[in-house]
Amino acid sequence: MAVFNVGDQVEVLDDTISGIVKAKDGDVITVITSEGFLLEYTSKELVKIEDDISVTNFEAAQSIKEKGHAKKKHIRILKPKERNAPKMEVDLHINQLVKSTKGLNNFDMLNLQLETAKRQLHFAMDKRIQKVVFIHGVGEGVLKEELYYLFRKYENIKFYDADYQKYGLGATEVYIFQNS
Repeated sequence: MAVFNVGDQVEVLDDTISGIVKAKDGDVITVITSEGFLLEYTSKELVKIEDDISVTNFEAAQSIKEKGHAKKKHIRILKPKERNAPKMEVDLHINQLVKSTKGLNNFDMLNLQLETAKRQLHFAMDKRIQKVVFIHGVGEGVLKEELYYLFRKYENIKFYDADYQKYGLGATEVYIFQNS
């Protein structure tokens, strides 16, 4: 157990408080902090700071506090491929739209797919989403042609085959020009 004398530099064990011993009354030691507060502790709660200690609890806490404020926010930089990636994908495969095709003929399925495409296109326009990929699959090309017919009705969009590496021949990308 350390002996404390008036004038000794001390630090509180379980806190980030340091100061100088101002008075001693038995086992109760009065410490004046660097902020000028008088605090009382028992000798078991204090550590005497000697010249050979290089970093104290108080200094470590101050250092951690300063580092916490200086921490930079991590900003994710998009790669060129990611910047041009479509913002929205719409899968028009019939099994993605309904639980079962039982009772639906080809005409009903095609109309359901086209209505979904039209609804999603209007959603993208309302939300100002510039790029939308419609995944239609390869098949016989009927849905693809019907989509092209639908897209030609709009003056503010252009459409073309989507990224071959990602979608193959089964997708069309639509670019929506944003007015005002």
